[in-house]
Amino acid sequence: QLQLVESGGGLVQPGGSLRLSCAATGLTLEYHTIGWFRQAPGKEREGVACIDSHDGATYYADSAKGRFTISRDTAKNTVYLQMNSLKPEDTAVYYCAVDGIASVQTMCLMPGGYGMDYWGKGTLVTVSS
Repeated sequence: QLQLVESGGGLVQPGGSLRLSCAATGLTLEYHTIGWFRQAPGKEREGVACIDSHDGATYYADSAKGRFTISRDTAKNTVYLQMNSLKPEDTAVYYCAVDGIASVQTMCLMPGGYGMDYWGKGTLVTVSS
């Protein structure tokens, strides 16, 4: 059974760091594009960072550049999102998504992440003092 399971969310103070994980079962991530999306209360889901798991190409939303790093471990079939210098506006539910066709830029810029093949259930990140 195909599953994407996110973990690593939690409560962190502004300026702090978190590392999110997206572990896949029933699917080999190496041949897909994987993205991290987030949805804050009252806002549309937006792409944060995306990676081509085959060649490692990445794309970051402007809000993530310089602070977030997406990476993958093909042996563990897992994708990570290292988030540093967190801000209150980063508070959201973070989801990982997988698509077999989209490029990293297409995936991350797709409004609401519409059309992605698979989604995890999300992990909540709260940035607050």
